[in-house]
Amino acid sequence: MKILVLTLGVLLLPFGAAAAEADASRFQLEKSGDHFVRLDRQTGAMSICQDKDGALVCRMAADERAAYEDELDRLSERVTKLEQGGPIQRALPSDAEIDRSISIMEKMMKSFMGMVKEFQAEENTNPLPQKT
Repeated sequence: MKILVLTLGVLLLPFGAAAAEADASRFQLEKSGDHFVRLDRQTGAMSICQDKDGALVCRMAADERAAYEDELDRLSERVTKLEQGGPIQRALPSDAEIDRSISIMEKMMKSFMGMVKEFQAEENTNPLPQKT
């Protein structure tokens, strides 16, 4: 069992390295004064990073942060309205539209029943011969 786990680990190791390499090329760091600017090449988002106690700490740029918070506020309001069961806009048909729809259905049913009566009349005048 240990051999199987070790073999799988050795075989899957290159895939993990390739995934880490893809993530490494996603971001680009540029030094700007006493801080760094990090560019996310996939999304285009920029962050400001500083070296604090040997660790690189990044935060969103001010305009991105404001847009992020505006979106959060908008979504929070929407969730609150949905949770409170706010007015649901339902497009109910007017009485005139209902009357028109019923009229169309009546005409269709009368036409269909007329065809059924014609077929019944034909069947009564020309009965099929009994073959049994």
